[in-house]
Amino acid sequence: MKTLLLLAKIAIGFVWLVLAINIFHPFPGLTAIVLYIMTGFLFMMHGVQALMFIGAFGDKIAMSKWEKWSILFFGIFALLDIRRKHMM
Repeated sequence: MKTLLLLAKIAIGFVWLVLAINIFHPFPGLTAIVLYIMTGFLFMMHGVQALMFIGAFGDKIAMSKWEKWSILFFGIFALLDIRRKHMM
């Protein structure tokens, strides 16, 4: 499970890398617009996940700053890793 979470985080990191490259050096045509929309959607959804998880469990478990930020970057895969680390 730990290896699968690491592979999933690497995949999400690659997605963020492509989205960041698009911001600084836009891809041609409609691809750039689609990637801008995907960037906003991904950032918004991971932000909602982070706010919900920290709001629900922030006072119950001691999370480092990196764990809180990792929810924003890696989404559900970070939540699964935090659950494995703190709640099992």
